Amino acid sequence: MTTHVELRRGAYHDSVSLLQVSRTVAGAPQVEAAQVAMATELNLEVLRGMGFDVPHDAGPNDLVVALRVTDDAAVSSGIAAVDDALRALAAPSGGTGTDDEVPPGTLGSAVRRAGAGLALVSVPGAHAVTETYDAIAAGASVMLFSDNVSVADEVALKDAAEAADVLVMGPDCGTALVGGVALGFANVVAAGPVGIVAASGTGAQQAMCLLDAAGVGVSHCLGVGGRDLKAAVGGRSTRQALRALADDPATEWVLVVSKPPDAAVLDEVRAEADALGLRVHWSTLGAGRPDLTAAVEDALRAEGSSVPDWPAAQADPDEQSLTRGPSLRGLFCGGTLAEEALLLAADALGPVASNLGHEPALGPGLTDPGHVVVDFGADELTRGRAHPMIDPTLRTARIADEAADPTCGVLLLDLVLGHGAHPDPAGELADAVRAARATAHSDGRALPVVVSLTGTDADPQGRERCSDALVAAGASVFLSNAAAARHALAELGAAR
Repeated sequence: MTTHVELRRGAYHDSVSLLQVSRTVAGAPQVEAAQVAMATELNLEVLRGMGFDVPHDAGPNDLVVALRVTDDAAVSSGIAAVDDALRALAAPSGGTGTDDEVPPGTLGSAVRRAGAGLALVSVPGAHAVTETYDAIAAGASVMLFSDNVSVADEVALKDAAEAADVLVMGPDCGTALVGGVALGFANVVAAGPVGIVAASGTGAQQAMCLLDAAGVGVSHCLGVGGRDLKAAVGGRSTRQALRALADDPATEWVLVVSKPPDAAVLDEVRAEADALGLRVHWSTLGAGRPDLTAAVEDALRAEGSSVPDWPAAQADPDEQSLTRGPSLRGLFCGGTLAEEALLLAADALGPVASNLGHEPALGPGLTDPGHVVVDFGADELTRGRAHPMIDPTLRTARIADEAADPTCGVLLLDLVLGHGAHPDPAGELADAVRAARATAHSDGRALPVVVSLTGTDADPQGRERCSDALVAAGASVFLSNAAAARHALAELGAAR
């Protein structure tokens, strides 16, 4: 086996494109492993963990090509595969304009030329603020997908948007559905009477999928960014979104979904919603508040809709004769789903270490011998990398590590389907689950695996098909994230 690493100075490509390049090259003849990535600190750590010797002077604007091939002779063919894949990225895709049409040079000019009312900004956070101001000045609302935008910039952008009578959804807004058009990560759901305002991405998707399972459709889902209901931001975009939905004839009632909000901000937003005459139901996580599923159930009953039995499929592996570890390990791609699981687990187990801003906080290695919940979609884990709903590499590697750890008693995972997500996430996760359980069994240990599967059968990946694949690998699968967390706690023998 031969390894080859080279550094290409100043050769920038976005992380999603490079993920496709890596997968293409990894499938080439005589290539055992391939990583083509920008040399961010996180990517360099991953490469070193894979056994590649990366130059110490690599910087985030440099491209690293790392190959593991069958022998020395295969290096040149591996590099050729990399170059071919990179050239394919640069190839013109064809346009609809005339040959002499000059493309717009800025986002604002593109908005004006197209007469667009909405722009999606997804560039590194350092540049996202400028592009968002440009779109606002051109009269467009913005879905700001980018993360790593400061709170001060977020507040200034939202003030500018309100002055221009447009809406900033974000930053770090992963999910929106506007007039039936899905933006970012979004599930395929029927049109209906419910408007969703979400200071949460996967929380919004969970709510949409629960409503869909109950036969209730969605008019719009307006993401506002996970910090919008925090004190520093003051609910600026939430207020605007509520006003917009109050004027929308297709919206009959509203569900507000949020990570734990600031109590004073939530009270102020509630009062404004009441003044608008909106029927608003609240799904806001936090101590003493209902979980997301319970909040949706309460809203359905209040609106005269029945609450179904939420889809679930439980594996029944024969592990009674095996020993069990003492600790819960929750490995999540969705931040709100991780937050909900942490709240439920902490109530049953006591302290749960995490990277979610709560105590006890996990250190840089994100490991602990006790109970752990990790959000792999956190800002610090996505700099220079695609979101784990697209590229689950870091989470998949951690699943293997937990399988080899005798303190791991149960794995709690999430899987989120829909537009923008990995095209076959259940296949990769099922392989990882099967391998993890085999590792634990070889050591005489049981390893129950519980999966929160957010999706619909109309999603490109197909919820039922994904559920079947995961159950066949030995996992228990739940549409309700709260039900998945409680089942994992029951498996651990600690549920109250």
